[in-house]
Amino acid sequence: MGKSHRTSPEVKAEIIKKIKEEGISVPQIAKDYGVHHTTIYSWLGAGAQGAPSWSEFAKVQKQNKELLALVGELTLRLSAEQKRG
Repeated sequence: MGKSHRTSPEVKAEIIKKIKEEGISVPQIAKDYGVHHTTIYSWLGAGAQGAPSWSEFAKVQKQNKELLALVGELTLRLSAEQKRG
């Protein structure tokens, strides 16, 4: 049976952040941190099913506001064009 040890939550979060935000590949991170790549993939899979992080939530909120503003602007332009024509 292989050696088993736990990775601290801080290191786990750091690894996931580097993959998601910096685009570093899983095999490279696995090599750098000495964690098996299947372990990292399982962390990523579990994160996909869980609740989004606060930074992801804030990013989606910002995008939503920008899209609502764009829809509003386009609606006003369309309404103005319909009144002219």
